[in-house]
Amino acid sequence: MTRVDPLEQLRELCLALPEATERLSHGEPTWFVRGKKTFATYANHHHDDVLAFWCAAPDGAQEILVNTDPERFFVPPYVGHRGWIAVRLDVLPIDWDQIADLVVDAYRTVAPRKLVDQLDAYQEMAADEDHEAEAHEWTEATAGDIADEKR
Repeated sequence: MTRVDPLEQLRELCLALPEATERLSHGEPTWFVRGKKTFATYANHHHDDVLAFWCAAPDGAQEILVNTDPERFFVPPYVGHRGWIAVRLDVLPIDWDQIADLVVDAYRTVAPRKLVDQLDAYQEMAADEDHEAEAHEWTEATAGDIADEKR
């Protein structure tokens, strides 16, 4: 069994979202919506011996997750008071499907309505196998629009 690099897997999940960007913040890879609002950050032994990531979360999610599985989830320092959650990446097995859902929820928590609507449209198309090619075309067109805006 090949072990997936948690940072690379997390990066792939985060950067797949509309207008998500990455840069270092406080010495850790951090993901932003439109380069401004943070929705997730990697925590490679940040002040402790835990490998995790921290992310924004919808109201109530922090309490539910931490109470349900305290070995995997905890309240992160600095941002925990805002409802953010920390997810350990050093507790095996890592449930990447659950992490993908948490990353999308984090994005939805901070992204503007227009980008959430774009994400919803893309997810609806991708979920419908008949529209798989359309979803691919939409992704390419959106990427082209973003590139044009930056010029």
